Amino acid sequence: MARHDYEDDPNAPEPNSLVPAASLVVVNDRGQVLLQRRVDNDMWALPGGKMELGESLAECGIRETKEETGIDIEVTGIVGTYTNPKHVFAYDNGEVRQEFSICLLGTPTGGELAVSDESHEVAWFDPSDIDSLPMVDSIRRRVNDWRSERYPVVR
Repeated sequence: MARHDYEDDPNAPEPNSLVPAASLVVVNDRGQVLLQRRVDNDMWALPGGKMELGESLAECGIRETKEETGIDIEVTGIVGTYTNPKHVFAYDNGEVRQEFSICLLGTPTGGELAVSDESHEVAWFDPSDIDSLPMVDSIRRRVNDWRSERYPVVR
């Protein structure tokens, strides 16, 4: 399903849903960050996705990271909350979702890098290499908040 991100865009469609979601800054023992190149917008992003009924936020983050990257993780903290009502995602099925994401911090505990139906590339990046990657502003903000070490950030 294709996705288009709008942030502070007066021409953005009106949201029609609000879904709790988790994203993860997963950092390995070399200080590298786990990223995936998304199929729906061809941009690099943190692993993450919507929370399912019956799971905690940490369980959501662990599940989504495994599904999208092949990596098992342990949640170790929180980077921040991201609930900008002027940031919406429009999907080709008609859903226009208002941002509601809590970004967690995690460390890998196992698994092997693997793509999924949501990602066509998965890799570890040195933080200095992330700035040159194509990435939506809201994801870049989360990475920058993690790098600033001023979390938890509320936006």
